[in-house]
Amino acid sequence: MDLQGKSILVTGGAGFIGSHLIDRLIDERPARLAVVDNLWLGKLANLETAFQDFPALKFYQEDSASPRAMTRILQQEAVEIVFDLATIPLPASLVRPKWSARQIYDMALNVCELGRKGLYGTLIHCSSSEAYGSAAYTPMDEQHPLLVRTPYAAAKAAADLLVQSYQHTFGLDATIVRPFNNYGPRQNDKNYAGIIPIVVHRIRQGKAPVIYGDGEQTRDYSFVKDVVDGLVRVAKADAARGGVINIASGEEVTVNRLVRGIAAAMDYHGPIDYAPERPGDVRRHLADVTRARTLIDYHPQTVIEDGLRQTVAWYVQQINAHSS
Repeated sequence: MDLQGKSILVTGGAGFIGSHLIDRLIDERPARLAVVDNLWLGKLANLETAFQDFPALKFYQEDSASPRAMTRILQQEAVEIVFDLATIPLPASLVRPKWSARQIYDMALNVCELGRKGLYGTLIHCSSSEAYGSAAYTPMDEQHPLLVRTPYAAAKAAADLLVQSYQHTFGLDATIVRPFNNYGPRQNDKNYAGIIPIVVHRIRQGKAPVIYGDGEQTRDYSFVKDVVDGLVRVAKADAARGGVINIASGEEVTVNRLVRGIAAAMDYHGPIDYAPERPGDVRRHLADVTRARTLIDYHPQTVIEDGLRQTVAWYVQQINAHSS
C-alpha cells in the first residue's frame, strides 16, 4: 500500500516513538497527517521539526480512549490509516497497576471499535516484546507464548488479543507490530524513564550508574529510527497484513554491556553500583526477525554503539540547554 496521498493518524504521536514515526511518515508525502496525544508523557517539543517540515500537521490533545473525541477526529480528518502507538509505560504499571492496565486496554478497544464502525481503513497496532515475557526459547518468534510478568505486559498482550479478535470476528484490517527494546533521542527522561536516560542523568550529576540485578539480563535493543522505518514498511507491505511481526535488531545485549556503552560514550570511568532485581524484570530477550526480513525486507541500520553515541549526545545537549 502506497502511503503517498493518504490521510494518516498516529495516536501517541507526540511521544518518543510516535514523534519519530511522524518524521518518517512525512517522507512518504501523505495528503493529511494528524496526531492524537494527551501529553501525559508526550511533548509538543518532540514535533517541532515535523511542524516545520509538514505545516499541515494537525495536533489534537485528546485521549485516544475517548470514543467521542476519536470519532470526531477520524471523521474530520477522513482518516484511512491509523498507527496506534498510544500507551502507558511499563514502570507506571508497577506503581499504578489497575489504572495503567485499564488505560492500555481501553485505548486499544476504542481504536478497534471505531475501525469496526468503518471510521478508518487500516490499523497498525504497536505492541511490545514485553507481551512475550522472559524468553522460553531463543530467538523469540511471533509464536512465542505470552508469558507476561507485569501488569503492563498483561495489558499489552490483552490488547493484542483484542485486535486479533476484531480481525477474525469483524474483518478489521489490522497488523500487530511487536518492537523489542526501543532507545534513542526523545525517549522520556522524566517520570517513568527508561534505563538509558536514567544512567545519562546520573553520570551528569556525578553519581554512579545503577544496575538492578546482576546485569547479565539481556535485551534486544532497537534504535528508534530503525523501529519507525519498520512500522512504515509494515504499513506498505500487503504481504504483512493481518499478522504479528517482530521489529528488533536480532542481537542480544546484556544490561552490563549497555551501561558500559553509555559510560564510554560519556567518558565516565567511575564505579557502577548494583541493586536488587526489580519485580517483574524479564531475564532474557532475543527476537527472531525472520518474518520482518522476509515480509518487509527489514534490515536495521544502527549498531548499538553508534545508536548509544547518538542518544547520549542528544540527552547531553538537552541537559546543557536546560541548565544554561
